[in-house]
Amino acid sequence: MVDFSFPIDGFISILDYLGTIAFAVTGASKAISHKADIFGIIVLASVVGVGGGVTRDVIFGRFPTAFSDPIYVAITVTVGVVMFFLYTKFKKQMSIWLVFDAVGLGVFSILGASIAYQVVGLEFLPMLFGGMITAIGGGILRDVFVREIPIVFVKEVYAIASIIGIVVFYGILSAGVDVQIASVVGIVTGTGIRLLAMKFNWNLPKVRESLD
Repeated sequence: MVDFSFPIDGFISILDYLGTIAFAVTGASKAISHKADIFGIIVLASVVGVGGGVTRDVIFGRFPTAFSDPIYVAITVTVGVVMFFLYTKFKKQMSIWLVFDAVGLGVFSILGASIAYQVVGLEFLPMLFGGMITAIGGGILRDVFVREIPIVFVKEVYAIASIIGIVVFYGILSAGVDVQIASVVGIVTGTGIRLLAMKFNWNLPKVRESLD
């Protein structure tokens, strides 16, 4: 039988690249919607693409991978340039940047949790924190840069989708299942919940202000 397995480091790198592309697309889309020029598009694509990962690595005492491996900047710059030329075509698709944002959320949630797992082992709180800061850090920076309230604070189920994906990932790992299988299930769960929340307009409760 052919062995299709590969080292976990390689698997995490693939997740990282996919998440970087997905979030860079959302950053570029947001910059374009705010009439930014090509430089602004590239900058916001890069900030969103690597911002959460850089924050995570600093907190966990790691030198940020985005600074040591030029492929990350190459990815975000390429995404920014491609979006500059092809955005009008992408815009015709239904809420394409929100779909990429959902994919990035799912991927980065599990990526961050996987890195925490490598650093501290099967500990729930560090995995939850690592996953969430990776997943929502870039999006918060994106919205702050364009002077909007971060989507994670005001829109449909967002951070909750990240949390559920991480909890599923942790639970499957705790059951002794291979980390790659657990990662795929966690990503699909987090991304799926976010997409369903957008489709059905699921929201968390908010304070209702009375009108005097």
